[in-house]
Amino acid sequence: MALPACAARALGQPLQPERRAPARTTCPRRHSRVEAELAESRPGSVAASVRAGSPRGVSHGFNSRPLRDEPLKASSSLTGAERAPLFALLSRGRRRRMHDLRRRWDLGSLCRALLTRGLAALGHSLKHVLGAIFSRIFGPLASVGNMDEKSNKLLLALVMLFLFAVIVLQYVCPGTECQLLRLQAFSSPVPDPYRSEDESSVRFVPRYNFTRGDLLRKVDFDIKGDDLIVFLHIQKTGGTTFGRHLVRNIQLEQPCECRVGQKKCTCHRPGKRETWLFSRFSTGWSCGLHADWTELTSCVPSVVDGKRDARLRPSRWRIFQILDAASKDRRGSPNTNPGANSPSSSKARNTSKSGKNFHYITILRDPVSRYLSEWRHVQRGATWKASLHVCDGRPPTSEELPSCYTGDDWSGCPLKEFMDCPYNLANNRQVRMLSDLTLVGCYNLSVMPEKQRNKVLLESAKSNLKHMAFFGLTEFQRKTQYLFEKTFNMNFISPFTQYNTTRASSVEINEEIQKRIEGLNFLDMELYSYAKDLFLQRYQFMRQKEHQEARRKRQEQRKFLKGRFFQTRFQSQSQSQGQGQGQNPSQNPNPNANQNLTQNLIQNLTQSPSQKENRENQKQSPGQEQNDGNTSNGTNDYIGSVEKWR
Repeated sequence: MALPACAARALGQPLQPERRAPARTTCPRRHSRVEAELAESRPGSVAASVRAGSPRGVSHGFNSRPLRDEPLKASSSLTGAERAPLFALLSRGRRRRMHDLRRRWDLGSLCRALLTRGLAALGHSLKHVLGAIFSRIFGPLASVGNMDEKSNKLLLALVMLFLFAVIVLQYVCPGTECQLLRLQAFSSPVPDPYRSEDESSVRFVPRYNFTRGDLLRKVDFDIKGDDLIVFLHIQKTGGTTFGRHLVRNIQLEQPCECRVGQKKCTCHRPGKRETWLFSRFSTGWSCGLHADWTELTSCVPSVVDGKRDARLRPSRWRIFQILDAASKDRRGSPNTNPGANSPSSSKARNTSKSGKNFHYITILRDPVSRYLSEWRHVQRGATWKASLHVCDGRPPTSEELPSCYTGDDWSGCPLKEFMDCPYNLANNRQVRMLSDLTLVGCYNLSVMPEKQRNKVLLESAKSNLKHMAFFGLTEFQRKTQYLFEKTFNMNFISPFTQYNTTRASSVEINEEIQKRIEGLNFLDMELYSYAKDLFLQRYQFMRQKEHQEARRKRQEQRKFLKGRFFQTRFQSQSQSQGQGQGQNPSQNPNPNANQNLTQNLIQNLTQSPSQKENRENQKQSPGQEQNDGNTSNGTNDYIGSVEKWR
């Protein structure tokens, strides 16, 4: 087909005959719809005149050559017209914009095609993998291999959702801070919450021999009755944290009422206006600041008997009056030997005149760490001047207990000066606060030699600690929580936290200073070794007892289920036999034999071993043996086989 005359005149070129038949060439995406519309919009253009019914993408004559990707230059010659007749009609800027648009559209199409094919391949592979897994699990029930297009789309949506969740987790929990991203959370088993908390060996070798009564601590604490927990708070042993746990962290029918801005909480018994806890955070320092064993055992019974509401703190004069009356009663008792052991007297003072039972508890700490922590506390200005140190009804004199400093406090004191003071109460503080000072003449050092005095104090502290209802160790917070819960049958809401970094741990001392501190606290070192051994033995004993109790309950449950099974089985058999006997009664002359056999078997299966031994030890009468001889032989043989199998 030759070029029309109007088109030839517009190009300024004479008409020429057609050389060869035009080839039908398809050029996909070479002439976009936008280009065609722009070319046709110009009046008198060649495109407007040559609009024919040829299909899209098919050109004839000089328009049969494919267009190049680079922008073409405008030309008025025939060569330029043959190369790009449509672009020749546009301006240079428009042609450049059209070329950039076409390249961007081609790049977007390529990306979409690659993404579609990649996701399709991923979905196809996942379909086959899941199909193989499901076919192995569910067998012929799973027909994943024949999933339709909707199933593929659903699977693709699940995969995209999983990838999105992984990206969100990476932003929410970066690195290894999130437990869900740690492989150990999936591979390693759950650690024991009561593992060794002081980084020592888990295997514990006991050094002391204790009886079962010393290890078993089970207090039948009646919070609705007259029982009272008395907390002996030793300085710098973590007693403040434990005291807060007692008033804020225990599951009770009537929890303690703690108001914001107040240190003390109201811990009343259910339905009464009496307290069940005698501590700093419930009744305040009712017997003096950090009262020791000697003060508490003399003061608490008198305070509780004198005033039912322990929230009212007595005055200092009232405290001296109470302690003086208690000391007079003690001096009037026949047991006045200062070297006598204290458990009997301490047990006698655990009950007041009104019948209240007092359960003493305390917390101990490593002596070196406690000593350094107290030194840092004194450096910040702590003095504990309000402590009474009442013993035998009177406080110590200035000659019996001199002061280590002359000013208002001992702030800024160096460690060497703190250790050089011979009257420092920080030395062996735990032994002094747990022992009965009346056995050694209180603070009068001239009553007995120093060696004998130290021995009496240490033995008294060990005895009082062993006969306490409960004591814990600062270095074992989780074990302390466990033993308290098992002793008093009271559960805490949240678990205790072990803080290995304290003010004492931040103090760097050399080996020489550490040995000197251990020498100054040699009684505390001996007491702590004894207390740690007793504490860990109690913990192991209670854990073993708990495992045995759980095993016994499982055995009883299995025995009960086995008895129910045999009962239903024999009942069904007896019913079927009863129906047969009703039809033919002459076949079974003894209809009660099966019932007796069933009852004996169920009784033997449901009885405990002790009841079974008692039953076997009882002598049977001869008449009874003759009557039940035929039935008992088969029953005993069957029970013997069951016991052997168990």
